[in-house]
Amino acid sequence: MASLSGLCSSSPSLKPKHDRVVIPLFHKYSLAFPTRSNSCSKLSVAGEVSADLSKTNSVGFLKKAKQGGLEKDPKALWRRYVDWLYQHKELGLYLDVSRIGFSDEFVAEMEPRFQAAFKAMEDLEKGAIANPDEGRMVGHYWLRNAKLAPKPILQVQIEKTLDAVCKFADDVISGKIKPPSYPEGRFTQILSVGIGGSALGPQFVAEALAPDNPPLKIRFIDNTDPGGIDHQVAQLGPELASTLVIVISKSGGTPETRNGLLEVQKAFREAGLDFSKQGVAITQENSLLDNTARIEGWVARFPMFDWVGGRTSEMSAGIDIREMLVGASMMDNATRSRVLKDNPAALLALCWYWACDGVGSKDMVILPYKDSLLLFSRYLQQLVMESLGKEFDLDGNRVCITV
Repeated sequence: MASLSGLCSSSPSLKPKHDRVVIPLFHKYSLAFPTRSNSCSKLSVAGEVSADLSKTNSVGFLKKAKQGGLEKDPKALWRRYVDWLYQHKELGLYLDVSRIGFSDEFVAEMEPRFQAAFKAMEDLEKGAIANPDEGRMVGHYWLRNAKLAPKPILQVQIEKTLDAVCKFADDVISGKIKPPSYPEGRFTQILSVGIGGSALGPQFVAEALAPDNPPLKIRFIDNTDPGGIDHQVAQLGPELASTLVIVISKSGGTPETRNGLLEVQKAFREAGLDFSKQGVAITQENSLLDNTARIEGWVARFPMFDWVGGRTSEMSAGIDIREMLVGASMMDNATRSRVLKDNPAALLALCWYWACDGVGSKDMVILPYKDSLLLFSRYLQQLVMESLGKEFDLDGNRVCITV
């Protein structure tokens, strides 16, 4: 939806440079870290860690802490499983980190860092500047609970946009808003045009949450390849006349999205159809895309806020948007606990830091055993590599290795 709109596989011919941490995703959305075998430890990349990183206290402490190896006693392993299993039955989320061999000493060493991170997260949700280069806040979590927004005007904008999106979706599905070529019918297809997070977010949500027979079928143009775009348009056939085209670009000037839009508009002209009567824009207010949609009289325009990143927001059709937001808000609450064992995000961060020597020395492999989560790995790939994958922190300190 508008403001809510918008890992690594190595080539078999290349020998991997890193060990890997595997995260299988099962039917109940459980996450488990399998035990690393002794053979995996031989793939250690300690020699590749740059000198300034290898001398840090964190890396030295991790190496020393890992010398004891993993626990092998069955009874001790069972106690560890019971002690560290995270369960959120209302969300259907279970997280098993018991086979990651972090020690009690390591947890104690990391506790102050986690408390600092919890405080930084609290400040972030209160409106602290998260992007000093651009002077921007980051507040996609306010979309899930508008009452968290630091300013009343932001809460009003969020609630107003949500109401507008829900009403528009209801009017399209009910047939109140009709395609001009089918005054007695209704829209039957959605063609979503976007790139990166503005494409993967909607794709993932549609695949994971849409019903088996949604009221509108949805297709995606998420590349600038003219052949691929033409293929999607050709697949629509005569239903192009009853297709709602949703164009998503936060900046409103993304070249790939612009190319996709131009190709689709060309197809409409060749079919004798008026694109403006079937186009919807999701973008920042007063962007090039927003102004184009306004001047040409598109069916609808919805805002993307400056403080929402494209890949940290989703939109889709055929799902209960408000229920999705309730679930997302519940997950937000779960990941705000300051108690490490009660916070699934913090547990994953702890495991990742331990497994990767504190410097990102291993690959992450996501195995979605549930078919509807197939795109989760692609979504995480972009999230981790582009949003979270930083070589330096805000103080200029190197926080990962370079290979």
